[in-house]
Amino acid sequence: MKDEEVSEATVASQLVERVHRGESGAEEELFSRYGNGVLFMLQRACGDPALAEDLHQETFRIVLTRLRSRGLEEPGGLSGYLRGTARNLLIADRRKKARRKTEADHDTVVAAADTRHGQAQKVLRREEASIVHKLIAEMSAERDRQLLYRFYIAEDDKDEICLDLGLSSLHFNRVLFRARQRFKDLWTRFERQQKLLRSS
Repeated sequence: MKDEEVSEATVASQLVERVHRGESGAEEELFSRYGNGVLFMLQRACGDPALAEDLHQETFRIVLTRLRSRGLEEPGGLSGYLRGTARNLLIADRRKKARRKTEADHDTVVAAADTRHGQAQKVLRREEASIVHKLIAEMSAERDRQLLYRFYIAEDDKDEICLDLGLSSLHFNRVLFRARQRFKDLWTRFERQQKLLRSS
């Protein structure tokens, strides 16, 4: 790891700890250090300055709430955690708008020949996606949650994820494989529980 990367990880870790302890000025310093970068990323990603500002504020509200209560499992990755949170908020906003558009176009959808079948498939897909989100959120390792969400759901670029999480390409593949195995175990356990519930 390069000296500047070590330095950044050290500074990030110290900031996370200071915020967690409630040290005076730590939150302002964190915002000052990372705020512009997160805002620039959001402005570039959404092209709407007002929305970018809203998401920017919400990102820091969520992250600071997390740092005050629990800190981070990998505090040196604070920058990546901030950017990941911002991206997740942007994705959620886009999905909300897409749902609104779908609801607005409902009359057009009803006119389709196989509406009921199509709607049933959509409901099933939504339910499955909800389960996937729930299981990912239940995973104990922060890096596993970020990796699976960003790579498979947000479809972030692999190189960008590697940069944010401090992984080489080879290490990324290994970590992703292990995260997938852990998720598969959760999914298998979930299906087993559902079968038990149906049979009881």
